[in-house]
Amino acid sequence: MDLFKKYISFILIFFSVASLYAQANVSLDWKMEDVGNVRQFVCNLGSLWPTGYLWDAYQPLIYCEYKPAPGEEHIGEGGIWIGGINGNDTLVSVTTGWNSSQEFFPTSAPWDTVWVVNKLDTVDIPYWPGYVGISDKDLVCRYSDYNLTTVTSHTPQYLDVIQTTHAWANKPMDEFIFYQFYVIPTRNDIKKAYISYWLDGNVGYCEACRSDYGFGLDDRSLYYPDQHLGVAIDPPGGTDGTAVSPIGVRIYPPENIPADSLRWTFNWYPGGNVPARDGLRYADMAAGVIMQNQQSASNGSQFIVSFGPIDLNVGDTLHFSVGEVFGKGLDSLLANTETMDWLLANDFKVPSPPPTPPVRATIKTGQVRLDWSARPGDVDPETYQDPYRADSSAQPFEGYRIYKSTRSETGPWTLLAQYDVDDDEFGPNTGLARQYTDIGLLDYFEYFYTVTAFSKPDTVIGFRSQESSKDPNAITVIPGPDPQPTAGKVAVVPNPYRGDISYDKFNPAWEKPPRTRQTWLEQDRKIFFVELPQRCQIKIYTLAGDLVQTLNHNDPLQGFEEWNLTSMVGQAVSSGIYLFTVEDFGNGEVQVGKFVIIK
Repeated sequence: MDLFKKYISFILIFFSVASLYAQANVSLDWKMEDVGNVRQFVCNLGSLWPTGYLWDAYQPLIYCEYKPAPGEEHIGEGGIWIGGINGNDTLVSVTTGWNSSQEFFPTSAPWDTVWVVNKLDTVDIPYWPGYVGISDKDLVCRYSDYNLTTVTSHTPQYLDVIQTTHAWANKPMDEFIFYQFYVIPTRNDIKKAYISYWLDGNVGYCEACRSDYGFGLDDRSLYYPDQHLGVAIDPPGGTDGTAVSPIGVRIYPPENIPADSLRWTFNWYPGGNVPARDGLRYADMAAGVIMQNQQSASNGSQFIVSFGPIDLNVGDTLHFSVGEVFGKGLDSLLANTETMDWLLANDFKVPSPPPTPPVRATIKTGQVRLDWSARPGDVDPETYQDPYRADSSAQPFEGYRIYKSTRSETGPWTLLAQYDVDDDEFGPNTGLARQYTDIGLLDYFEYFYTVTAFSKPDTVIGFRSQESSKDPNAITVIPGPDPQPTAGKVAVVPNPYRGDISYDKFNPAWEKPPRTRQTWLEQDRKIFFVELPQRCQIKIYTLAGDLVQTLNHNDPLQGFEEWNLTSMVGQAVSSGIYLFTVEDFGNGEVQVGKFVIIK
């Protein structure tokens, strides 16, 4: 059986087994780590992909995207394995891995989700009171290998794991993510424990992710023993093109244990032959063998990087870290690995950007007015303090930048304007503004905006200006007219609607799939009813008088309503002439009109 068929067979078996588990007994949750140039799926199962348990919630999107190259995937699976001698048994518990079910789960407590903590914010997490944010966006979760007792072929070691995830919005720290793990035995001592990080690297452009895993079959596994760094790299060419960035995982063992006193293993799996039984899996983890770099890319990249042995007693906490690193090519990845080393040695204490400003929009015909002034209850970027600056600046805030995209709420972004504090030595000294009006827009098309705040550079340590992330406060705006005083001029745009026109190829696009899906589908078609009164009801009929759909409109700000060309039962409508009525709830008057759909 070739690797692709084996992978698909495993997925099908896994999903059929996963559906039997009592998911109601756990608080499943996921978040995106997305403030920097890496967009990474993180969940409280400890895996870097949604597994069968979160598949429906996440959909088959990219798990790990290097944002300078939209559509570039890097991960099929990723997560830790923990193995050791538990009494008379040799046991291994895995967050994810081929030939194994997921074996770590959160509890059913409503707070056992994925917590989001911004830098220097203090949050009382039940298992970590007074947690203080380290990076521009921290994700905190906890999972254990004994919370579900129905996991097939799994004997728990009774391990709790607390995982913290850290990402930064600015260079030189925006092309990697740190994971810190705190492993706590709760019932049994574990002798000769080994820790592995498993990575199934799927590196390449993924236009229709998960419908065809061929994009992940031409990768190779490399290892840099001095850095304990495993890399999955996409060779040039192939059906998935040439990826901009490889993906690397760098293991940082516990600080109190010298790295050279540990036994290290790098093992990649030709043909994906990952052992299913704990004893064989543990033997791989503890082998102390560094395999030669993978030469053939025909089977894809799957590997583990392992360290041990370490004895763990009940109540001990084993703390280690993993850096997930990227770059514009292998040399850039290796340079970013050195930056990770520097950041960890500095205990993550570096200057940070101001908080993300709030953004509000007001629409008119052909224009959008943005406002990001701080209101009561908002966090004000202009007054933030940063204890990690060496220049002791009382006001590190320097200014705002306004960006626009015609593609999505994640960019790509075009800088529209910059405003900065006047009368200082930094920037053009334009003076601050807290509003911006963008004109000349097309009505009924989607536009995307975001506003960032940036700091002064720290000249004492030569640290560049830091800018808040673009993604968290990005907004979608559709310009158009105000509601009309009454019905009477309602029209349909476009009319006729033509199926032979690629509306999704417009810039900005007229039609597009939602963020939870990459491929355009029939339900993404749309027309607008325009020149509507504030409160009205739209009914759509066939020429025979059959009711197709009812739309209710109640909006004091916009006089238009979207319809996705599907009926009340979710079926796509066919070509033809359609009638519509608009009942004005303000005066009871009804307007009748018609439009044409040609597919």
